[in-house]
Amino acid sequence: MLTRDDQPLREQPGCLHAGMDVYKWAVKLGPLVPGELMLDAFELARDIRLLDMEAAPYDLSAWGVRPVRIETPEGKAEYVRRQREFAERGNALRAEVLRAWLGEDAGQSD
Repeated sequence: MLTRDDQPLREQPGCLHAGMDVYKWAVKLGPLVPGELMLDAFELARDIRLLDMEAAPYDLSAWGVRPVRIETPEGKAEYVRRQREFAERGNALRAEVLRAWLGEDAGQSD
C-alpha cells in the first residue's frame, strides 16, 4: 500500500507532477527559498503544465497551445525528450530547494 511516508522512495523524477512539486515545496518553504530559485521553480512548473496541456486530447489552439500528438511516433518522442529535460531541471532545482531548507550539506553523502 502506498503511503505519504514512503512517497519519497517511490516517486519517479520523470513524472511531470514530481517536477511541479518542486515549486509547491519552494512556496511552502517561503522565505527560506531565495527569490531566483523560487522563480526558477515556478518557470519549471509553468513549462511542465504547458506540455501537459499540449499533450491533452483537447483543442487548445485558440489559446496558442500547439498540440504534441503523443499518439504518433514523432509526438511521443518529443514528449519523452521534454519530459527528460524537465526531470533534469527538476532534480537540480530539488537539490537547491533542499539546500535552502537544510543548509549547504543537504543531500551530500560522506
